[in-house]
Amino acid sequence: MNIIKFIESFTNEGIIQSLHTKGSRRDSLNQFGKAGATAALAAVPFISMFSQKANAASSAYTAAADNSATAALQLALTLEYLEDEFYAMALDKSGLIPTTDRTIFAQISQHEAAHVEFLKKALGNNAPDKPTFDFTGRKGGTGTLVFDPFNDYQQFLALSQAFEDTGVRAYKGQAVNLMGDKATLTAALQIHSVEARHASVVRRLRGNRGWIPGVDGMHPAAADAVYAGEGNTTHATINVATFTPTQGNPAFGDAADSASFDEPLDATASTNIAKLFFAQ
Repeated sequence: MNIIKFIESFTNEGIIQSLHTKGSRRDSLNQFGKAGATAALAAVPFISMFSQKANAASSAYTAAADNSATAALQLALTLEYLEDEFYAMALDKSGLIPTTDRTIFAQISQHEAAHVEFLKKALGNNAPDKPTFDFTGRKGGTGTLVFDPFNDYQQFLALSQAFEDTGVRAYKGQAVNLMGDKATLTAALQIHSVEARHASVVRRLRGNRGWIPGVDGMHPAAADAVYAGEGNTTHATINVATFTPTQGNPAFGDAADSASFDEPLDATASTNIAKLFFAQ
């Protein structure tokens, strides 16, 4: 499968219509607009999480606790903004990415740009402003240097892994808020699966397994929040770690048991991770 064409197809009129069984793309966008207006009316003043002047849409996103479809997509767009700019800056930095890996990140970058374009079109006037990012964690140069991803390829890989793993968990965490719109949920889950493939290939570039084995320790301490809760082995009230090995199959241990299930990340946790890289 040509993944780039697959993602790019999200912006085509035909696929949008095929995803939406009852209406056109315009109908879908109108629906987003109505949902966003409702969210904005319900929102109360919050401290802006964006460094730029917040518009009505971003204020609604900051009030993401409303669990609306619009808030879910606004969160997704903010995370996609972050990933898109991260890869664009890395590809522009001469000598950072080895030639052997450059094609991989060029393709990932194209995917992230397509995700941003899709979500912006879907949200229309409800799309939040793009925050100003500082990937060093210095908050625009006023704080302590936490990361140095554009001068150290291994740190770039570590942050890339953290961003992709965050994306996977965040999309999963927002799925419940998109249950009322089949087209939107389908598109979000399609993006989710692509983010998972990104995470897997980056993890393997770092010499890790393609999945998260328990509470992954192969990341900077400042990114601990990305992996919080991943060691869980209880799903739908069943602790899979208590399963008795059968047919001669040995027990694999808690790491394998937890890795069998990917954990969702809620809006607050996802936002807090993204805010580590806001300039202010």
